[in-house]
Amino acid sequence: MKTLRNIVLGLSSVLLLGGCTVFDSFSEVDALNDVQAVGSPFTQALTSEYRTFSNAELHDHFDYPDSLHFARKGLAAAAGENVLPEPVTDWNLEENQIQELSAARGRLLLAFDLGARESAPALSATAQARFDCWIENSEEKDPDAESCKSQFLNAMNQLEGQIGPAPAPAPLNDSGLMEPVQALDVQPDGPMAPEDAVYLVFFNWDSSELGAAALNVLDAVQQEVQKNPPSAINIIGHADTSGSKDYNQRLSFRRATAFVTLW
Repeated sequence: MKTLRNIVLGLSSVLLLGGCTVFDSFSEVDALNDVQAVGSPFTQALTSEYRTFSNAELHDHFDYPDSLHFARKGLAAAAGENVLPEPVTDWNLEENQIQELSAARGRLLLAFDLGARESAPALSATAQARFDCWIENSEEKDPDAESCKSQFLNAMNQLEGQIGPAPAPAPLNDSGLMEPVQALDVQPDGPMAPEDAVYLVFFNWDSSELGAAALNVLDAVQQEVQKNPPSAINIIGHADTSGSKDYNQRLSFRRATAFVTLW
């Protein structure tokens, strides 16, 4: 974001010499100040958080590009969209900052997947806005980054205390890999009942690539079908709730298609 900011501010300086400025209007910030948020309690709370943040960037820090950027996120939230916290790769950060912020973002998204947006919408919105504040100030090496970080961690501790611990990870085998998902056992007195013939394939976050464990499940399904051919096979792709609805639908389709392709 810093490179874009420098280019825009440089352009502003040139135009000021001609008697005008590129930032005569802050329509996104003004629109966010006037908008009536709709959607879930989380998106409405997030709208308020980004409204405060974008106005602070504009009026207190005179950071025009970032104020507009976060105002746009606020407007998307006001329309009911589950806007995601800032991608770490979009910011000009040092290696130690990348590692710390990536871990923090993953922690926040996991809380969202466990239902934090629904069970604690205001606190979830605070955590996301404070994360974005932390990452934005980290790029600028602003001392406010520590304050945003502290507020983020405080919100996360409260969130995790409300939603409970995350599910335990799958056990590792002697090679340090997750054990493959096991197919359901066929009853010795006959073929598997159709309602019991359910196989689960897990994907890495934001991925549609089939790993070794998924291929083991595919082999088990093929063996069962060869022994007991069914009248129909339903393949359903799923995604978590961290992306937009349209994006999650596309990811779910890619996951289902990946399984069909190797059938």
